[in-house]
Order: sequence, then structure tokens, then C-alpha cells
Amino acid sequence: MSKQPTLVVTGTAGFIGSVFVQYLNEQGFNQLILVDDFGVEAKRNNWEQKQFLKVIERQAFLEQLPLLDFTIDAIIHLGARTDTTEFDYAVHAELNVKYSKALWLYATEKQIPFIYASSAATYGSGEQGYEDSHTILDQLIPLNPYGVSKNEFDKWAIAQTSQPPVWTGLKFFNVYGPNEGHKGRMASVIFHAFNQIKATGLVKLFKSHRPDFKDGEQLRDFVYVKDVVKVIGWMLHEMFAQHWSKEKNGLYNLGTGSARSFYDLAANTFTAQGLQPNIEFIDMPMDIRDKYQYFTEANMNKLRAAGYTAPFSSLEEGVGDYVANYLFPEKGY
Repeated sequence: MSKQPTLVVTGTAGFIGSVFVQYLNEQGFNQLILVDDFGVEAKRNNWEQKQFLKVIERQAFLEQLPLLDFTIDAIIHLGARTDTTEFDYAVHAELNVKYSKALWLYATEKQIPFIYASSAATYGSGEQGYEDSHTILDQLIPLNPYGVSKNEFDKWAIAQTSQPPVWTGLKFFNVYGPNEGHKGRMASVIFHAFNQIKATGLVKLFKSHRPDFKDGEQLRDFVYVKDVVKVIGWMLHEMFAQHWSKEKNGLYNLGTGSARSFYDLAANTFTAQGLQPNIEFIDMPMDIRDKYQYFTEANMNKLRAAGYTAPFSSLEEGVGDYVANYLFPEKGY
């Protein structure tokens, strides 16, 4: 494409969305329409210093979409209700399903690339494994309404006979990194561990409430947010360069392919500050105890087969960068 593309990016006041905008800016892209709820003061630092064309409030965006006086070249839909402790499905369905459908239909009508955020929460406790196959979607049993909403949209998207020309849904695993401070309880364990160390010199992790997992040995696929946005950027480049065939359209896992323990995560947060680990175990809150994933690990074969060759940061590398360059100096990205 000869001119710089005009991109709609949703969720840009949030965690992954704001980091993706920074990534785009660093790649020389600034014809960006940022969409989100921009009235949240805690998120202001995530977006206001970025380079963009305009910001549009999420609620007004769908109404303004047909009236925009410029052509949109792609939609990257990273906005979502992500609180796994919100158990009212209707709250999740409004943004994660209904809003996503409206954007999909627009991308289909205009025949433009569409990339959206799905989630590894769709896999539930992993009875069906962690393979990003379209054939298992009806068999997945997510553990919370957030995961259900993401799986419902995935199923709907796959079932559509009218689709955007090129599209992907990305099943994010446990993403961590800068610009997540506004997420409160939903921020990564690294973020909370760093602040606990700063305040008390101690990190508290959840005990295991399953006999097959020791305390702190619950395993997750932790993926650094900088690696996540590189994958999204690569997909967008492939789509614009017409290297992305319709056969590649669909759902993709986005983790590292290597599960690590919460103990490793906390220990590395100490090590990154030159400290010895000091870890204590506490009971898991009752409201999430029965809805807790003890193991996740992305099968990354599909993304690699699609042509992505770049390495992913190890836990040590990712935590080291996050602590040294963002958490310790209290900087965003």
C-alpha cells in the first residue's frame, strides 16, 4: 500500500491496545483512530502522548463509523471487558460479543482486514487441550462469563459465510508488561508482586487447592506484551502485503508455547531487582477457587505454520525488561 494506512484500533486506553499504538508509532504509523472509553483518569497516561489522527469514545464510534470522512484500511479490535471476576454475562456480552459483531460486519461490508482479541480463557480448565482448532469450539467449557463471551464470538465468527477478506482472532494467554497498572485486581502477578516487594519485601501467592499441584506450582503460559504486539503488527503487514491468504484466516493462539510456574514468576521479579525470593502462600479467594486455571500452555504450531518466525521473550527476559525499564522507574510504554 503506497499511502500510510488509516487504522482503527479499539481498547487503546487499555493495556494491550495502548502498547500496540506505541508499537505502531515506532514503526512510523500515526494515521490511527483510537477507540475506547477515554474518561477513565487512571488510563490517561496510556494514550494521551501517543501519535494519532483522532480519538472517538467507544459508545459513539459505531454511530460515527458510517459518517467518517476518510477511508478505514483495517480494524484491530483489542477492546474488551476482561474482568474474569465479573460474573454477570450480560456485561461481557455487550462489548465482547455484540460490539465485536458490529465491527466484524463493517469490516465485511467494506472488505478490509480485521484482527480481534480472543482469549485463552475460552479453553476453560483445558479438558480439550490448548490447540487453536476450529473443530473444538463447541466442546470448550470456559470457567467464567468472560471466557464464555469470547468463545461465543469465536463460534459466531467461524460460522459466518460472509467474512472480512482477511481476518484473525488471537487467543491471548497470560499477557504481562507495561501499561497494565489501571487493571487493579486483574493486573498481572508480576505487577502485584513488584508492588508487594516494594511495600513489604514479601510476595504472597495463592496456595494450590488441588492435590496434583504444589503451592506456587500452578502453571501458565506467560507472554510479554511487546511480543504480542509484534505478532499483531506482523499479521497486519502480511495482510497489507497480500501475503495472507484466506486459508490462513481464523483463530490463533498467542502465548510462548512454554508454561512456567507462578513461583518462577515471583522469583524472577525478586531476581530482577537483585533480591532473594521471599514468598508466602495464602488461600485462594472463594469466588475464584472453582473457576481457576491450574495449567495453560499455548500450542503455537499454527502461528509458526502461518510464517511467524521471531522468537518470544523468556520469562527471565520479559520480567527483567518490565521491572528495569517500566516498573522500577514508574514509566509507561
